[in-house]
Amino acid sequence: MAEQEHRAWTATPGHSPDLWHHSSPPAGPAGPPAPTEPPAGPFETLGPGNGPEIGPGPMASKGPVGVPPSPEEEPEPPARRPPSQAIWARSTQGLHALSVWTEQVPGLGEDADPFVAHHWDTAQGMIAVFDGSGGAGATPAWQDPEGNWHTGAWVGARVARLATDCWFHEVARGNEEVGPGTLHGYLNWFLAKAPQRRSKIGGTMRRQLPTTLAGLHYRIREEGSAVELRPLWAGDSRAYVLSPESGLHVLTRDHTRESDALELLRTDPPMTNVICADRKFTIGAQFIASFELPCILVVATDGYFGYVHTPADFEYLLLSTLGQANNEYEWADLLRREVQSYTGDDASLALLALGHHDFAHLRALYEQRFADLGDRHLRGRPRILDRASRAGSEGSGGPEDERETHARVRVWQDQSWQTYRAGYETYLPPASEEYR
Repeated sequence: MAEQEHRAWTATPGHSPDLWHHSSPPAGPAGPPAPTEPPAGPFETLGPGNGPEIGPGPMASKGPVGVPPSPEEEPEPPARRPPSQAIWARSTQGLHALSVWTEQVPGLGEDADPFVAHHWDTAQGMIAVFDGSGGAGATPAWQDPEGNWHTGAWVGARVARLATDCWFHEVARGNEEVGPGTLHGYLNWFLAKAPQRRSKIGGTMRRQLPTTLAGLHYRIREEGSAVELRPLWAGDSRAYVLSPESGLHVLTRDHTRESDALELLRTDPPMTNVICADRKFTIGAQFIASFELPCILVVATDGYFGYVHTPADFEYLLLSTLGQANNEYEWADLLRREVQSYTGDDASLALLALGHHDFAHLRALYEQRFADLGDRHLRGRPRILDRASRAGSEGSGGPEDERETHARVRVWQDQSWQTYRAGYETYLPPASEEYR
């Protein structure tokens, strides 16, 4: 679609601007200012619809359709079907964008659709992902028009997405500052208006509408050679920037007591902070004033990076699929296929490549980094970790003792991480005071 017809585009299924007045927060101290018209012309809706979403009507007006079943009366889970997924891709004027969304159980995935938006007139945009915390928010909270019940985690992720969508539109209009305080205000307001149900099951881990968020706001500098980055996050979803020279850099620090990325893969500790409706939460943030273009911005839930063997494996996934693709859509589909082959969770990812002439230029620019990554960080990788050899033995010498295999894998992981860590953590935010 021509630029003169639409000055902004967004992958935001199900949230068209003509519905905003139904769920607009009031102006003044009671909540963020109400969005009216979208900035600089309508935002073009591009993303796929990924099943039923919480719309403004059911959340703000009608509330729950009925009473959720009690734990002892919950219906039998539906029969297992192939995982659901959705991919989206777009390339225009030096921006190459894609998103991938998958769920393990059809209709019950607790990741919301990824958010991708760019505002042409102000050269800024936002990508974000949302992962409902199923353990803490497992209580049924909302029934959709088809009669399907959804958990508090499912609702929380989608409410957070809607709040982020409205927040970014106001940021693009110049009505809000880019920062954790204003985003926190929108999240709080929308969560307060969302359907929720108090559970009889207590405990410190229980939350109302809990979800993670990893967002990356960017603004292309006037000279067009660099980009300002503002990661905003809560929980253990992550934001990254990928450089053709220096590789993948994490921009967020998980809200967990453990901060070492390799140990996080090995132990998967509980989160110490998530977005929720019933307790205080914080939004982490940092500001990177200038990152050289070209680069690739990435946000992902832990279904992507939490089931690999080393932190370098996630970068390898991004670059290996890029090298096999002929366009953005093929890249998205390869990322979808790969994550479904190894993850044990719902998984979603949004990606935006900035400063590349076309897709061929994008792919060629990262070929050397991919070669270096394989040579430096995957050398000595035990064959037992390859999917193709999992069912077989390590070779003609017969099966290996399980403890010996485990020890050998750990040695390789430690070596890979030691080599990879410095570059990966270049922009890692400092730990909070309570964990230093």
